[in-house]
Amino acid sequence: MAGIGVKLNRIFSKNTIATDLVGFGYSTVITIAPMLLVIAALVVEELTLGFSGVGFYRRELFSCTILYIFIFGLLTASPFNPVLSKYMSDVIYNETYEDILPCYYVGLLMNISFSLLLGVPFCLREFFVGKVPMYYVFTGFCGYISLVLVFYSMLYLSICKDYKKISLYFTFGMVLAVLLSFVFVYLFRMEVTYSMLLSLVIGFFLIACLELSLVTSYFRKNSGKYKQVLQYFKKYWKLVGTNFLYILGLYIHNFVFWTTDGRMIVAKSFVCMQPYDMATCLAMFTNISASVIFITRVEMYFHDRYKAYSEAVIGGRGMDIDNAKSRMFRQLNSELMNLVRIQFVVTVVIFMLCITFLPNLGFGGMTMKIYPCLAAGYFVLFVMYAQIIFLYYFSDTTGSLLTAVVFCLGTLLGSIWATTLPIIWYGLGLVIGSLLGWTVAFFRIRYIERHLEGHIFCRERIMKAGEGEKPSNLVFDRYAAKESAERG
Repeated sequence: MAGIGVKLNRIFSKNTIATDLVGFGYSTVITIAPMLLVIAALVVEELTLGFSGVGFYRRELFSCTILYIFIFGLLTASPFNPVLSKYMSDVIYNETYEDILPCYYVGLLMNISFSLLLGVPFCLREFFVGKVPMYYVFTGFCGYISLVLVFYSMLYLSICKDYKKISLYFTFGMVLAVLLSFVFVYLFRMEVTYSMLLSLVIGFFLIACLELSLVTSYFRKNSGKYKQVLQYFKKYWKLVGTNFLYILGLYIHNFVFWTTDGRMIVAKSFVCMQPYDMATCLAMFTNISASVIFITRVEMYFHDRYKAYSEAVIGGRGMDIDNAKSRMFRQLNSELMNLVRIQFVVTVVIFMLCITFLPNLGFGGMTMKIYPCLAAGYFVLFVMYAQIIFLYYFSDTTGSLLTAVVFCLGTLLGSIWATTLPIIWYGLGLVIGSLLGWTVAFFRIRYIERHLEGHIFCRERIMKAGEGEKPSNLVFDRYAAKESAERG
């Protein structure tokens, strides 16, 4: 994340209301703009193409297709991104840029292969059992693979700090999608929902192509060192588990409620629970600003403290190291508290606006009953994820994995229990899982603070580990040395 802070410090240094708004807007653009652009494109298409007048079955088939494309596109990318990001960071630090293309190709092959394992069986069921037309199934499958490619290439561009180009490419793709949907419906007289799906798929494919071309233009040399990329997955397998379980935990409570009596099955393949899924979407957007706030403040404040501590460890005195450590953890605690305070105010304001105005826009009933509990759960969840990022800073992969395991498992069991409760408590599973994960991460950070010296200075071995006879504990024999000196 280093690099954003330079721009943000330049913006916020003027300390005016206008620059604060500009800084918040900039940090929004580099974090959640792609998601907002996709949502905006969908809303424009639905409002202008007469989506509400389409038959119920076609509307739900389209909605479920888009929902599944995004959920499983994120899930299949999650095991690979953190390890590849770690590998890329090490390569850039060592300035061996020719090793980046092997990383890109190996990761791409693994990601696509894993995506196909989930996507192909589902599409076969959708066609043979659900009786969905082949052209519709194939278009949805292409959208799924295109979005996987988009998410994958975004990782490399994010590490290269090309956030603006990511947002620009999403703008191009979504503008093209909206324009093509008009052409398909009004010029070629195609069916509305399929026109929307096809136009979005073309938009995703354009974004993927633009990202791929930019990555290959940055890194032209290929060292051919593919094996060492795979070795990173063996070495940092805990990162794989952490990110996968965290992403899974984001949706596992939805999966639980997809098994209840309130679920809806479309084409004998897609399963969803509309009120709960819509409440989840609202709750996530209520707290999504936490990502913006966290990245902004960490880049502006904590990263400098962390850098100062690292420099003290390399060449400072013991006193300098202790002082830098104290300042770093004071800043860490301050950033967590500021994140909670600021996000609490933002969440309360957005929550009040939602419960006041959304019922007038057609959101009501069961959705608004579920929403408050889920909003509380996502509030804690994003704070928990901030702690996971801090654990990454200290290379505590064990702590981050333990946090993700507790969070995912707690959310699963809590959601199963919540299905037996009244509607207003349906989101309690996410609250329980997030609180448990937050607790584990909190105490893990405190443990790191108390044992940071051992964590930093005593992690590596003086002698290479291996099998065989244990070497002698004797380091120096002064009597033997004296006899040798006398003989010499």
